[in-house]
Amino acid sequence: MGSTKKRAVCLLSGGMDSAVAAYIAKREGYEIYALTIDYGQRHARELASARRLARSLGAREHKVMLINLRAIGGSALTDSIKVPERKNAKDVKANHEIPLTYVPARNTIFLSIALAYAETAKADAIYIGANHIDYSGYPDCRPEYFHAFQKLADLATKTGVEGHRIFIRAPLLRMSKSDIVKKAIELKVPLELTWSCYQGGRKACGVCDSCVLRRQGFKEAGLADPVEYERT
Repeated sequence: MGSTKKRAVCLLSGGMDSAVAAYIAKREGYEIYALTIDYGQRHARELASARRLARSLGAREHKVMLINLRAIGGSALTDSIKVPERKNAKDVKANHEIPLTYVPARNTIFLSIALAYAETAKADAIYIGANHIDYSGYPDCRPEYFHAFQKLADLATKTGVEGHRIFIRAPLLRMSKSDIVKKAIELKVPLELTWSCYQGGRKACGVCDSCVLRRQGFKEAGLADPVEYERT
């Protein structure tokens, strides 16, 4: 007999936010179907982190799908564009332009793949670690975006039309980075396995937007980050 436990497809990048979102799904009683997208990002370090996190979650399945967004480019993560360096979190938040690390339509692409996977896995929900408060200005991390995608999911799927709604969950959307760190500690997320840096060195760079925001979150939470940094 198959499992009757409710199921969630969790977009698992290998970073801290996606790990915390997946652990929230686990705490809420979902059986985890982890989905990692190898989209041609600058390095494979986060993919290795995602595999380790999927094991720590006890995921029933972990799919790693190759979708080569380098063929499109347009981002410091998928093209020969230098990743910006920041001194502190204020520098990140003071930049009112959409940053060079924005990958065109990434969350829409990822959520569409997750939606297809959710249909075949007979999942009840999709979890994504997007954040609107301490983020770098990505348009696909806004609450109105997820509200719109939920409408799309309801209209564009066989399961949605037949009345089995697949819920799009972004549980970190309105949390500060320090709150996310505290939630990770509460849920016993193995933060030492996570990789948030946009670079792929032996240590995290410490100066990309993602590193700067992560480090500030730990500082505000009064906790030590188990990840090592090249520059502090």
